[in-house]
Amino acid sequence: MAVEYRCCETGFFIHIVVIFFLVMFAGLMSGLTLGLMSMSTVDLEVLAKSGTPRDRKHAAKILPVVRKQHLLLCTLLICNAAAMETLPIFLDGLISAWGAILISVTLILLFGEIIPQSICSRHGLAIGAAVAPMVRVLVWICFPVAYPISKLLDFLLGETHVALFRRAELKTLVDLHGNEAGKGGELTRDETTIIGGALELTEKTAKDAMTPLSETFAIDINAKLDRDLMKLILEKGHSRVPVYYEQPVNIIGLILVKNLLTIHPSDKVPVKNVTIRKVPKYVYC
Repeated sequence: MAVEYRCCETGFFIHIVVIFFLVMFAGLMSGLTLGLMSMSTVDLEVLAKSGTPRDRKHAAKILPVVRKQHLLLCTLLICNAAAMETLPIFLDGLISAWGAILISVTLILLFGEIIPQSICSRHGLAIGAAVAPMVRVLVWICFPVAYPISKLLDFLLGETHVALFRRAELKTLVDLHGNEAGKGGELTRDETTIIGGALELTEKTAKDAMTPLSETFAIDINAKLDRDLMKLILEKGHSRVPVYYEQPVNIIGLILVKNLLTIHPSDKVPVKNVTIRKVPKYVYC
């Protein structure tokens, strides 16, 4: 009787240990499915090249595993399904069938789905890097079943899913990373303006960057650099001012504002006595 009692007690603890292992294993597979599959190869390559030293190290470990996305997905789902299907078998040896189903569903839902996915969605990079060697082993174990399914998915859906941003999306992403967007970004207003302008270059023509002649500030060559004209030039704030002859559309050159520093307004020097530079012209053949 004592030997039989010890055997029953040993069997009970073995069942408990196996059940605990299955729940944790299923939870890990579920969390990795969300954590690893939500990170594209583009995101990982960016982190591997320009992330923090810790993120670079984690991304370098995960990249070889994530490159074959469908094979990884099939492996994780097969392992998760195997753990969940095995769990009721061991529970059935301890309690009734209905109780085994009820407890297995509860354990899988709470400890195998909700908690692991919540953790891996926030710390997926670190967890994925820590278990990357184990995932590689699982890929080889499940390879006979996972590989044919993954090749079928590659054929039907495409081998890779590249998450590259279009031009407009990339500009919006830059704007969101600006510190004025209220999201804690590190880019200044000038930086976001420069990057956004560079992204719009291919869509702009020279006309978009030029000021209409009717709105251009210019001075007559026969005008005198008195106090009023000098004040107006300073208020405009331009480094160069066009000079016209008789008609504002007849631009003959321009003067550099810095050359006016030596001229006193009381002298009323004519504009034509100041050095007038030629307007640069570009001829495209």
